Amino acid sequence: MSLLLRAKCFQRLTISGFVRDLHTEHRTATPQNFSNYESMKQDFKLEIPEYFNFAKDVLDQWTNMEMAGQRPSNPAFWWINENGDEVRWSFEELGSLSRKFANILTETCSLEKGDRVIVILPKIPEWWLANVACLRTGTVLIPGTTQLTQKDLLYRLQTSKAKCIITDDSLAPAVDAVASTCENLHFKLLVSQNSREGWGNLKEMMKHASDNHTCVMTKHDEMMAIYFTSGTTGPPKMIGHTHSSFGLGLSVNGRFWLDLTPSDVMWNTSDTGWAKSAWSSVFSPWIQGACVFVHHLPRFKSTSILQTLSKFPITVFCSAPTAYRMLIQNDMSSYKFKSLNHCVSAGEPINPEVIEQWRNRTGLDIYEGYGQTETVLICGNFKGMKIKPGSMGKPSPAFDVKILDESGNILPPEQEGDIGIQVLPNRPFGLFTHYVDDPSKTASTLRGNFYVTGDRGYMDKDGYFWFVSRSDDVILSSG
Repeated sequence: MSLLLRAKCFQRLTISGFVRDLHTEHRTATPQNFSNYESMKQDFKLEIPEYFNFAKDVLDQWTNMEMAGQRPSNPAFWWINENGDEVRWSFEELGSLSRKFANILTETCSLEKGDRVIVILPKIPEWWLANVACLRTGTVLIPGTTQLTQKDLLYRLQTSKAKCIITDDSLAPAVDAVASTCENLHFKLLVSQNSREGWGNLKEMMKHASDNHTCVMTKHDEMMAIYFTSGTTGPPKMIGHTHSSFGLGLSVNGRFWLDLTPSDVMWNTSDTGWAKSAWSSVFSPWIQGACVFVHHLPRFKSTSILQTLSKFPITVFCSAPTAYRMLIQNDMSSYKFKSLNHCVSAGEPINPEVIEQWRNRTGLDIYEGYGQTETVLICGNFKGMKIKPGSMGKPSPAFDVKILDESGNILPPEQEGDIGIQVLPNRPFGLFTHYVDDPSKTASTLRGNFYVTGDRGYMDKDGYFWFVSRSDDVILSSG
């Protein structure tokens, strides 16, 4: 990508100005990045260049702006844990550390562009470095939740043909127990203070690695990451995403649904094993130059969440409806959320009573969004819109969303059917490419000119979409 095109692409992804103070108590729902829903839908256009790499074309551009004094003194990454440890990185520091990590992948592990890397780590800084290092090397990231069993690991290693796995002490024994039956697995990296036979110690390697690394050239439609489905109705499937489907596609989430600017501090509580972390802990905030905030908790503890929201200048908060339900069960009168001004939720339908109680206690609405591992935001409640509690909102600018009958015909308002996204004649870029090595599963999602999400719902007369059920009657809220 030429410098001119890269700058143009970067400008399209982000916004032109920012004036808001980190510690402001301003709680208006006025959008920062758009005027209203109608103009957002009408004006949204994003050019897809032939070559695109998120590390080079977005993160490194924020580094340049940071060094030129054109970005607030807001960290790019801010991490804390229960022990009082704290890590803050600028975009420049994130770049330097991720280039060291990239050199470990290419030089020590001899990985090449297109090789697959499984990363199973809790919410520790190395997880974010692994994400960016894979981008820089063109290796294909495959995240996994730390809840995986030995059987789960064996299935994922064998099915993905991953050449490298990166994990910590908790899962290393399970990996060793199955590694001999995984012929493609050649490299094991351990994030630990301890050494382990047969594993490279990442922390030690990082001390000696060079940060002189040139990002590989990646075409926008080359594979960037693979996400395993939950496997609730059969063996987990591999969902393929390209450098543009998330790296560019999630600009819809960051710019419009989350409404982020470089002055914002974004906290998303999702587990690192799920695509929601890619949504709201990597691409969406960093597209907008915002700070990614992380609180590494061994387990969900509602009082710790409330204390963190009070103590730190978090402006945008994203969590699952289950978490919001747990939070409002506490006496919240002693907590003051001075910086918080935008709350969003996804992952499962949220109860209107939860929205009402949260609003009564914080003065803030919860803006529900709807999407899948296969997509970016499909529908959402956006600032400036009337919120209908219980509704998924209206279609995002990324997609043309319809309710379909069994033959693929578009149903009128108020009639229940399958939620579909138009993919023909022009396939939207915020959609996965295919289920890897499973053409029949990929084909089964197409109905006429539409991708069928597997969810059922209806659209009301005002254009709001309402979730009814999964077609397979399964919703996961764990993690």
